[in-house]
Amino acid sequence: MEATGTDEVEKIKSKFMSAWHNMKYSWVLKTKTYFSRNSPVFLLGKCYHFKTEGEYRALIPLSTDGSNFDKISTEISGNVEEFRRDFISRIWLTYREEFPQIKGSALTTDCGWGCTLRTGQMLLAQGLMLHFLGRAWVWPEALDMDSCDSESWTSSTVRKLTASFEASLTAEREPRILAQPRRRPASRDWDGSEMRNEVYHRKIISWFGDSPLAAFGLHQLIEYGKKSGKMAGDWYGPAVVAHILRKAVEEARDPELQGVTVYVAQDCTVYSSDVIDRQCSLMGSGKAATKAVIILVPVRLGGERTNTDYLEFVKGILSLEYCVGIIGGKPKQSYYFAGFQDDSLIYMDPHYCQSFVDVSIKDFPLESFHCPSPKKMSFKKMDPSCTIGFYCRTVQDFEKASEEITKMLKSSSKEKYPLFTFVKGHSRDYDFASSPLHEENDLFSEDEKKRLKRFSTEEFVLL
Repeated sequence: MEATGTDEVEKIKSKFMSAWHNMKYSWVLKTKTYFSRNSPVFLLGKCYHFKTEGEYRALIPLSTDGSNFDKISTEISGNVEEFRRDFISRIWLTYREEFPQIKGSALTTDCGWGCTLRTGQMLLAQGLMLHFLGRAWVWPEALDMDSCDSESWTSSTVRKLTASFEASLTAEREPRILAQPRRRPASRDWDGSEMRNEVYHRKIISWFGDSPLAAFGLHQLIEYGKKSGKMAGDWYGPAVVAHILRKAVEEARDPELQGVTVYVAQDCTVYSSDVIDRQCSLMGSGKAATKAVIILVPVRLGGERTNTDYLEFVKGILSLEYCVGIIGGKPKQSYYFAGFQDDSLIYMDPHYCQSFVDVSIKDFPLESFHCPSPKKMSFKKMDPSCTIGFYCRTVQDFEKASEEITKMLKSSSKEKYPLFTFVKGHSRDYDFASSPLHEENDLFSEDEKKRLKRFSTEEFVLL
């Protein structure tokens, strides 16, 4: 009887927490993000200029609903719209609710604890987009996202919140409140190349679906996290997430993913031979073909606070064509950093609760996986703990990238130790235990487990 009573209390607590999270993470704030016309804007290696002659207004407001774009002169709007189209085309992964229950828990939402996993997903998604679609690809429907949707989201939130509290008080299952139907854009006459790209666009998003079968979905990532002592509902740091992503890619069984591998730097060191070995390892089918590699480097940009001396380095990294973003944030919040202007970072925010989308159905809606507006944050507010990501399609790309990044590291170190280094040879050549490419008995080696536990204790708590 006592155990039964405890279970009931836990269920009621869970429902109240769910209702609270619905309120906390479902509001759409009508905030504006201002971009200067006098400074270039960088987004994952691409540069955009908004400046024109004869213009006196210094700031371009990019509001959540996109309405301010219509008020910009034609001469500027071309480049602004190119930037907006590029930004919206990136895959946005946020808190979700009402998804299938996570194994070993009663959780059906990641609100309040899953933001670093979501930013890790966004970084990996960008790497896969580079691999399958290329950096020049943009979603053809990016600018067709209904600008008035943000108005309806707020009213929908009120109804959802009310219904959630009623369900909690009556101990009934939380009812689903359907969002307002979106106006679908007119059908397009796509050619073969565009159709192929759209297939991969949907496939990449489906790999991050919130279901136990999705290769890089929350359910799978949590299973790999258990090997490092993390459970559903725990907070994850950027370094732990880097190792979880590596394992997820290694264990992925989809034939399309056999041409991609992930390498995580050890103790801020990238061992070139270890990376190349990964790139030259056999495919799942036994074919000897070069793999693309996503390199993840966990670093700290200072002690208690971020050292402003690293600002130019971070900006340099985000301006490289190889960069796939940074898993970071500010204390107690994780963001996916994708660009910058002046001394402000441009990011996508996972702290927005959306309803579960079944990505297994044909033509599932794509809009909720694309962010309608960028956000900016001063570099000074950035938490020092983060993970930097790079993508290299070939061994030659890796060698070129390592040379460019090394030069950048040397120029930004200011006679101090660089944030991380590229070293020729294998990690075992330096008396460090190297991570085996394929581990049959355990997902993490003993050395990896020790390293992950150390990361867990050093990193800040993310909400």
